[in-house]
Amino acid sequence: MQLTTTPTGAHRTATFWMSHAWLGTHVEPGVTLDVADGRIAGIRTGVDAPPPGATVLRGFTVPGLANTHSHAFHRALRSTVQVGSGTFWTWRELMYQVAARLTPDTYYDLARAVYAEMALAGITAVGEFHYLHHAPGGAPYNNPNAMGEALIAAADAAGIRITLLDTAYLAAGFGQRAGQYREPDQHQLRFSDTTADAWAERASLLKGSDHALIGAAVHSVRAVPAGQLATVAKWAEERQAPLHVHLSEQTAENDACQAAHGCSPTRLLADHGVLGPRTTGIHNTHLSSEDIALLGVSATGTCMCPTTERDLADGIGPAAALQRAGSPLSLGSDSHAVIDLFEEARAMELNERLRTHARGHWTAAALLRAATVDGHAALGRSDAGTLEPGALADFTTVALDSVRTAGPVPRLAAEAVVFAASAADVRHTVVAGRHIVRDGQHTLVEDVPAALASAIAVLHG
Repeated sequence: MQLTTTPTGAHRTATFWMSHAWLGTHVEPGVTLDVADGRIAGIRTGVDAPPPGATVLRGFTVPGLANTHSHAFHRALRSTVQVGSGTFWTWRELMYQVAARLTPDTYYDLARAVYAEMALAGITAVGEFHYLHHAPGGAPYNNPNAMGEALIAAADAAGIRITLLDTAYLAAGFGQRAGQYREPDQHQLRFSDTTADAWAERASLLKGSDHALIGAAVHSVRAVPAGQLATVAKWAEERQAPLHVHLSEQTAENDACQAAHGCSPTRLLADHGVLGPRTTGIHNTHLSSEDIALLGVSATGTCMCPTTERDLADGIGPAAALQRAGSPLSLGSDSHAVIDLFEEARAMELNERLRTHARGHWTAAALLRAATVDGHAALGRSDAGTLEPGALADFTTVALDSVRTAGPVPRLAAEAVVFAASAADVRHTVVAGRHIVRDGQHTLVEDVPAALASAIAVLHG
């Protein structure tokens, strides 16, 4: 494992010709895009044929996708947690078993493969909700950020950007009396810095770069005592960094918070200064009308993770109501039951259809926005997610001639991709003007399936 701080694709100059591109409101045929120093230097439309020397991208090119919520090590749970039945809480016990086996080196190997899988799916930036900080038993590594730095290095090696959301995880849950919290159990000791001040001291040692931003997270209201929430919020505020939090993922969390504090988790976060436009609530599933209003008026974002929320039987969150209230929407693959942002996007719409018995809550354009520009904004990158001069030169091309996408006329490419394509239809992924996936093959990780199989086998051995 080697940690670098070299910006991905820095000082690269290139020209790309796109047979069809998404320019934010419509599909444009024949687009030439110039890249300089990792950013889009210029765009020309009405270019019927590739200019000499241009890299040809045939299909539908969209801004790079933002995976706003990831736990990279959960990828090792795919299929094993599908055996039998249970709830989120029984799933969590299996997750703990995998977490206990990870070291900085094995986490690097796994995360590198997982992030390469993301690149193959058109994802150019990931928000890694990171709480595996210490060795089993809770002893810090000699380098207290060895695990976080392994994730940063893994993203660099896989060619995608990362926002490392270093997570405060201090308690096992609410105690029996008001204001009391349970000490971390044996599985959670490696997650905990013991206090928010100690968390802040360690997190402050992390270094960002062009490819890696450093943000913060509150694991949940059950894992950070109420009196310490403000410390995490202040740390993020001082750095103008993104702040994420798991929010009302299960009704049990709501009930326990109500019993302990006499209010909902959303109200508790609001009262301690956690909500705001740089904050994103993850899941936001079981909310009251007051909760929705609090999130909306504060412009707190919402990251929906539909494939995980249905895999864990958590429920369907009120995404449409949240957006109407003023909460920007983004998408994440969370536990990586699948890694496919097109599936996450259409699942949000299809879930709302099931709930309301009505169709058309979001257009394909609106769902693409959640998967791109609003997702990148939630990760602290307001200069990503669009194909326009000055933006980061991060984009992905989806085939329009696969068995899933063939047939529709090109002007309906957005609808074809959002409502029918899968990650398998991604042909190219470019980050900072650098070709990370070319013709469906990763250019930096030679055999991604083998890398995944090898890294996961170590954890189940």
